[in-house]
Parts: sequence; structure tokens; C-alpha cells
Amino acid sequence: MSDPWALQGETGTTQVVLAFDDNRLASQLFGHYGRNLALIERKLSVKAESRGNHVTLDGGRDGCEQARRVLEHLYEQLKRGRDIGQGDVEGAIREAVSQGSLFDFDPSETRQSFDEIQLRRRPVRARTAAQDAYIRALKRHTLVFGTGPAGTGKTWLAVAYCVHLLERRMVDRIILTRPAVEAGERLGFLPGDMKEKVDPYLRPIYDALYDLMDRAFVERALQSGEIEIAPLAFMRGRTLANAAVILDEAQNATSMQMKMFLTRLGENSHMIVTGDPSQTDLPNGMTSGLAEAVRLLEGVEGVGISHFKAQDVVRHELVQRIVAAYEEHDATLIRRALVRKAPVKVEAVNDVIEGSAEEKAEPELSAPDEGRTHG
Repeated sequence: MSDPWALQGETGTTQVVLAFDDNRLASQLFGHYGRNLALIERKLSVKAESRGNHVTLDGGRDGCEQARRVLEHLYEQLKRGRDIGQGDVEGAIREAVSQGSLFDFDPSETRQSFDEIQLRRRPVRARTAAQDAYIRALKRHTLVFGTGPAGTGKTWLAVAYCVHLLERRMVDRIILTRPAVEAGERLGFLPGDMKEKVDPYLRPIYDALYDLMDRAFVERALQSGEIEIAPLAFMRGRTLANAAVILDEAQNATSMQMKMFLTRLGENSHMIVTGDPSQTDLPNGMTSGLAEAVRLLEGVEGVGISHFKAQDVVRHELVQRIVAAYEEHDATLIRRALVRKAPVKVEAVNDVIEGSAEEKAEPELSAPDEGRTHG
């Protein structure tokens, strides 16, 4: 693409014109009926008009600069033969915003701001700052906890990292497990053999595998035992050496189950524990092993803890608003309970709620030499 040029308007607005040298790629970049440009307009508060292989950006100085970086980065991805979708556009926007106003940004550099996991099929790149922190935690620690709402990429990135380790023969096998707990429903007797009985509980993990690897390779690996999928109860008594192990939906593991699972860790193994503490399906009064483990192991050397928030959801943007609404509802219930328990001032109760939210909200990692990661 040719170098962009910019004009400063009399009202303080900036106009940036970008020209892309490949009309076909430019069409893919702008999206069907310009939907990618429309998303950039909405998220960055700029106006983007396309004509042929040119696009004109109008708006604030920072917004135009961020939009320029988004378009240049996505165009580089297209030139490398990678397809881009709405999720890639949203990820590029989040990254541009997180970088601030860096006018020396070079989209052709191989090292970008957000980290990525290299796979044979395609690289998997973080789309949010929390995902970036999570990937860096996976690369630095033997045991990593990823907690937060659904749709933040906890399980998908965990599976991607395990596939990365297996493809490079850093481990001999991948072991994927979940507690077989019914999500508020009574499923009754399930027919078939053991695999057919537990498959409904583990379907999301299969989906991630098929998305990240060739289907034929997944089938062969399942047959040979290089990839093993089993309910959590089957982990008792085992020592998991030379393996990448994921415990998904860990909020449904009891305290004893979590202790049993964590003590299966063998030599040259990696463990990843993911879950959403707010969506436990355990009976009332039973402690979630995930929340307890995160509390007990924070600060332990070799353990990384990454927390995700509602704004880290990478599914449909409506999911972000749904999660935020439920979080606000939960905060309201806590506030009412505290007021009923003790006649304290409303300001003091709000301080308690906000303080707890801040502790849970930080997704960034500590420096590599500090020995631990926490949210």
C-alpha cells in the first residue's frame, strides 16, 4: 500500500487517506457492504468512506491514527494469505486502543503488541489485553488458572497452547477433562458406551480441537491416545507426566476434586484450569474448588492466575452487554445484603463493592522476574 497522507481541518478534525495497492484485498479489508469499516466507525468514533481501493478517515486525531493502524494491520494479514472476520477486526481495534497514540507503529513488524500461539494450521493471536496476559502466563508458568465470564477465550486459548506443545513434541499427549455435572437439568440415563455417555459434556472441547487442527489428525490422535478426553472422576490415582492437561468448567469441581486433580501433575507437564466462578452448578452450600484453589495458590511460584472481565468477551458484542448486566445485578444483590447485615453508610458499601471489583478486574501480568501472575 502507498503511504497515507493527512490533513488537519479547521475544526480540529483530522482527515487521513489510505490507498491499498491490491483492489481484491482492499475489498476483503473493507468487508461485505463495508461492514468492517462500519465497525471501525462505531468503535473508534471516526467516519470511514471507501472509493475503489482508497479509504478516507475523518475524525479526531487519535481516532484516525488508531483506525489507520487497524486497517494497515488487517491488510498485512490479508497479504499473508490469512482470512479476516469480524472477530479479527474487533481484536485489531482493541489492540490499537491499548497501544495509545503510537505514531511510529509499523504493521509489517513480525512482533506485534499482542502475543500469539503458533500452530501448523494458523497462528492464534490474542484479541484483548487480558488474552495477551493469559498467553504470556501460559508460556511462563507450569500451572495456570484462567477465570472469568463465558466467551472470553479461556478454553479456546488453553486448547490452542496445548496443541502448540504437542505439535512441537514438547509433550507426548494432551489430556482434556471436565466435571460431568448437569447444568441445572436432569438428563437422566444416557445410553451407549463410556465415550458416548461423556461426549455431551465435553462437546466444547471437541469443537476447539476441530477448529485448531485438521479433523483427520484429531481423529488419529484420539485413536492413538495422543489426545485423551475424559471426565474429571477418571483422573484419580493417575500421574500425568509429559502431558498438557486442561481442566475446563472447573467451577463445577468440588474442593476435594480440585485437590485431587492438581496433585496429578507429573514431570514435564503443563496444567491449565479454566472456569467461571459465577456459573457453578454445584449444589447449594458446596464450595467450588476453583475459587478455593485460586485463593490458596495465589503467589505460589510456578502458578499463574489470569482474570477476565465482561469487556474481554470476544463473542458477539451483545454478549458483553449481557455479562455486564448480570454482573451489575450481582453487585446490587451484594450491596443490599451488606446494607441489611449492618446499618453502614451507602458510600462505605459502595467502596467495598468497587474495591472487590478492582481486585478481580486487573488482567495484566506482573513482570517476568516477579515469579507470579495475577489478575
